[in-house]
Amino acid sequence: MFYHKKQLQYFTPPTKPDAIYAKKMQELIGGTFGEMTVMMQYLFQGWNCRGPAKYRDMLLDIGTEEIGHVEMLATMVAHLLDKAPVNMQEDGAKDPVVGAVMGGVRPRDVIMAAAMNPQHGIVSGGGATAADSVGFPWNGRFIVASGNLLADFRSNLHAESQGLLQAVRLYEMTDDPGVRDTLSFNIARDTMHQNQWLAAIEDLKSEGFEETVVPRIAYEYGKKESAYQFWNHSEGQESAEGRWAKGASIDGKGQFEYLANPQPLGPEPTPPQPDPKLHGTMKSPQAQQMQEGSPVSKAIQGVADAVEGTANTINKMTGGDGQ
Repeated sequence: MFYHKKQLQYFTPPTKPDAIYAKKMQELIGGTFGEMTVMMQYLFQGWNCRGPAKYRDMLLDIGTEEIGHVEMLATMVAHLLDKAPVNMQEDGAKDPVVGAVMGGVRPRDVIMAAAMNPQHGIVSGGGATAADSVGFPWNGRFIVASGNLLADFRSNLHAESQGLLQAVRLYEMTDDPGVRDTLSFNIARDTMHQNQWLAAIEDLKSEGFEETVVPRIAYEYGKKESAYQFWNHSEGQESAEGRWAKGASIDGKGQFEYLANPQPLGPEPTPPQPDPKLHGTMKSPQAQQMQEGSPVSKAIQGVADAVEGTANTINKMTGGDGQ
């Protein structure tokens, strides 16, 4: 059961409307790493969790917290759009458009960047939408909920890192004290969440659920001679200077090896020829002609002709209605 309290987790209203910034803030709501993504990601991980109760409880705690973050940001967007006329986009784009024409940049791109999102007026009536900063709808494919907690927690750390990076960038894009104060709370919570996932990963490993490499069965299935080699696939060997190129592997089960000039281990591919029924292009005109005139091809055509002839006979017998 979910229970909604009417008070926001935290909120300071902006000092003035800013429709263009409202469009930018949509990224923190419906972007790939926005609050909708982490909200749904954590909730589905929690609902699907078969592990110890503490992990399920923690996932549902943070997932529910993220619902509140969506509400906070949606409220901020509404305030930023309040009394913001659509013609703000004209004033915001005048000078940039002239500069774009003089500089050879497409004016349309500059106008769109300097304009409010028209859907904020047309579709949502001055409110937030479940979309990112360019209007792309939020997508459930953004989330990860694999059932393996260590793999999922690493994905969560990644999501929080990218989300915090974007929140900091947006903080630096405004000088509105109310917006900055609200974002300051979000930034603090994302700081906690990064630490939280690192702690949860540490717990899982110390309790013996998983090892460094996920899943641990990979050690049994993988070719051990290739498991700790770094392959240099570009000019230069600067990559040899990294921790990944020498010394003990991070999982403690091997030694890193740097291959400066890796060589292919497999043969040159010889793709099978296409099924004649699919009419693909053969490796040569001669092969194509042979295939088209082969007994198999003729037999297929014979069956097709027979089926067509039978259908015609049935049509004649039934007066053409096929019944």
